[in-house]
Amino acid sequence: MPKHNKPNRGSMAFSPRKRARSETPHVSSWAAVEGDDPKILGFAGYKVGMSHIMAVDYRKKSTTAGQEIRMPVTIVEIPPMKVIGARGYIQDTYGLRTLTEAWEKKIDKDLERTLPIPKGHNAKAAWKKMSDSDLEEVRLLVHTQPRMVTGIPKKRPEIMEMAVGGGSVDAQIEFAKEMMGKEFTMSDFTQDGEMLDAIAVTTGYGFQGHVKRWGVKLLTHKNSKHRRMIGNLGPFSPGYVVSTVPQAGQTGYHQRTEYNKRLLKIGDNPDEINPKGGFLNYGLIRGNYALLHGSLPGPSKRLIRFRKAVRFHGKKTDSVVVPEITMISQESQQGV
Repeated sequence: MPKHNKPNRGSMAFSPRKRARSETPHVSSWAAVEGDDPKILGFAGYKVGMSHIMAVDYRKKSTTAGQEIRMPVTIVEIPPMKVIGARGYIQDTYGLRTLTEAWEKKIDKDLERTLPIPKGHNAKAAWKKMSDSDLEEVRLLVHTQPRMVTGIPKKRPEIMEMAVGGGSVDAQIEFAKEMMGKEFTMSDFTQDGEMLDAIAVTTGYGFQGHVKRWGVKLLTHKNSKHRRMIGNLGPFSPGYVVSTVPQAGQTGYHQRTEYNKRLLKIGDNPDEINPKGGFLNYGLIRGNYALLHGSLPGPSKRLIRFRKAVRFHGKKTDSVVVPEITMISQESQQGV
């Protein structure tokens, strides 16, 4: 009898499928940016929901290239972010290691509740230590401002690290000094038509069974005990259940990265995008917003972080393509 082979059900690439340790995504790598002027390499916003637009297809290899088509878009509200500190990294035998940090003395009241600055902190000494050391990288400590967004039911800001690229390390230190305590917008980070990576925690579904979690087949109706169960837990040897056996457990609420998402537009007029009655589960946009082609991870109101695309392999001329948008749908999503 021939040997029967088949691939495993479900992808093992993200195993173990545990809950994300934080709803604020962490970024482990940043794109290399060339240029003489330092710039911030990331931003964050709150997911509003999805809609559609009519635009001229900008994809050269598409069968509808140059034609007006309907595009699905994700809308993200992007209030300004604020810089509250800087962190210097040095290179040792184990990789990057934090050398020191410099913090802004005056921080927002909403942030004071969860992030008290140490009383003995000396920012001048920290800056001098960075300047005198052989730093590898300089990164900014920034926080969001959810109080400016009416669709988000919270006041506590999220704190995160943003890389600084371009120029020399000394220029990056001076840039970090100038940015302390100041706000910056998404337009300072990117431009219309650029390719970005979106990082967020996906929608959580709690504890789910084998079929929904891994997509295994239903057992035959002649099975005496189970229907939505796996056939067995593996061979007799080894004497334990191996990790590749699909089992029930946590589904969703995992951090995921969507690579190469086209930023279609950064807008500052909410009236041109708010639908009648507002967005489902969100409400009305009252500040700046961004349109991105396609879907993004997570439910509405979820924090999404953006960075320069790290896996874009196309031509440099294709990295920034500003599409021609002819219509943005404002039809009611709830029958208003």
